[in-house]
Amino acid sequence: MSVERIPFGLMPDGREVYKYIISNNNGCEAHILTLGATLNSFVTPDKNGEMRDVLLGFDTVDDYLKLSDYQGATVGPVANRIGGAAFDIGTKHYELVANEKDVTCLHSGGEFSFAVWSAIVVDSDAVEFGYVSPDGQEGFPGETKVKVVFSLKDDNKLTIKYEAVSDRDTFINLTNHAYFNLKGYGHGTILDHEIQIFAERYTPVDEMSIPYGRNDLVEGTPFDFRTPHLIGERIDEENEQLSFTGGYDHNYCVDGEMGELRECARVFCAESGIKMNVYTTLPGVQFYAGNFLNGTAGKKGVPMEKRSGFCLETQYYPDTPNKPDFPQCFFKAGEKYVSETVYEFPDCSEKSDAE
Repeated sequence: MSVERIPFGLMPDGREVYKYIISNNNGCEAHILTLGATLNSFVTPDKNGEMRDVLLGFDTVDDYLKLSDYQGATVGPVANRIGGAAFDIGTKHYELVANEKDVTCLHSGGEFSFAVWSAIVVDSDAVEFGYVSPDGQEGFPGETKVKVVFSLKDDNKLTIKYEAVSDRDTFINLTNHAYFNLKGYGHGTILDHEIQIFAERYTPVDEMSIPYGRNDLVEGTPFDFRTPHLIGERIDEENEQLSFTGGYDHNYCVDGEMGELRECARVFCAESGIKMNVYTTLPGVQFYAGNFLNGTAGKKGVPMEKRSGFCLETQYYPDTPNKPDFPQCFFKAGEKYVSETVYEFPDCSEKSDAE
């Protein structure tokens, strides 16, 4: 196992952006940028032993700054959407940046995702990224110190551990916005991937993708992935929820106890033989099927077409600051936020549970 640091490019103000490459003894590699603490690539062997990069992304700093739909980025201080771009803490009202249709706050305006993070190698298989968010940035209260550690071991588990603490009462909800394609980047859509999501309920949304505040059963709906289904099998069914979001872009209420690391999803691609299992300590996972990708050129100039990548963003539920019945991501001044997400890529020689 090893960690390599190489230059990736320059920010407009001249700051250097670096790429850290964590390699294990099976040939897997995780490439992480200091720009946005971003997963730029994940390379893993397919069923024939050939290496495939299963992440969407870009080759230059300029493309990330101008073209990114959060491909691989760390998102915070509050991931996903906040309705009305505002929330209250006690008697104080906070107005946030309304960066989606001038109405909602999406991914906190991209603050964490487009910042340059510090980075230190903490082991032969791990890199720690750090960032300090100023008080009031994009309207969020508190100076918030964040640490994200990426590690890749010989069990082919890419682990992301998050920590954050603020000097004021605030909301914290961190995630990574990786877009995966288990056929390999540039090899078509993800509609033929088989997915299983361990959730009996999901949070339906309105036309602005803001949850109503209730958790509905998936049973009897196109959102039921308790047993494996192809992503494309029901994505274009006539369904109000699917029409609101152009396909799957919904939060699932993960089965089991929040705080315990438990499996939330499995994905399998028959063409490549690559499998991915996802684990989280958080209460939710956002399944997004890349409905709004529009052909923007990514790595090696290959376009990222509609539904050419899927996301499984572990999280607290969307709009949690305005939904008191949801599991809460409110943290008092000095109280530490911690969470863990694992993306596991089992050996392709093992028979898939989804086969």
